[in-house]
Amino acid sequence: MTDNFSELAQAAKSAHVDALGLAAALRRHIRGEVRFDKGTRALYATDGSNYRQVPMGVVVPRDVEDVVSTVALSREFGAPILCRGGGTSLAGQCCNVAVVLDFSKYMARILEIDPINRTVRVQPGVILDHLRNAAEKYHLTFGPDPATHDRCTIGGMVGNNSCGVHSVMAGKTDDNIEKLDVLTYDGVRLQVKATSNEQLERLTNEPGRSGEIYRKLRSLATKYGD
Repeated sequence: MTDNFSELAQAAKSAHVDALGLAAALRRHIRGEVRFDKGTRALYATDGSNYRQVPMGVVVPRDVEDVVSTVALSREFGAPILCRGGGTSLAGQCCNVAVVLDFSKYMARILEIDPINRTVRVQPGVILDHLRNAAEKYHLTFGPDPATHDRCTIGGMVGNNSCGVHSVMAGKTDDNIEKLDVLTYDGVRLQVKATSNEQLERLTNEPGRSGEIYRKLRSLATKYGD
């Protein structure tokens, strides 16, 4: 155990993060699993690619409150964060010297299927095939279908904007999103969706961090949009 903590402290030193203090704070404040041991860190150092980045530690949140607390504490300790689903990414997206949040164990529920409006609400750790099997009862499906459909998660698909062989017909992941519940690193909660010009104008005029985010997004869209 001493060697493990010594290695962990050394690994975090370059990032100027008190990893041991962060792990202790996380254990005090969240209900989920806090795994900063050597074995877990090795397991989460790779994804479907050839890259290897050993994380500071892993958090397996049980609910949204755990996620909010983990992000807040990571920010307080100056630790970067990385959200992870099935770990199927082929370009190293799931690897970093950071606090990894794994949603695939507890936050993997299908919350609601609305067959009339053909929409579904899910947590980020839901496996694509689990969603498709549930939707099939209503003769519906989720169009994007990457080759890893039996193990990739919806949250990871959103992060990668996954496609698959039917994306020409059904669109990419971003073409199939109605609304997202977003938490930024600095703690802002946003529900984002398609907006009209009038709605966007109102959002960009809001005070505080939310309005600032929308103003910067509009600036990017203006500069690089079609």
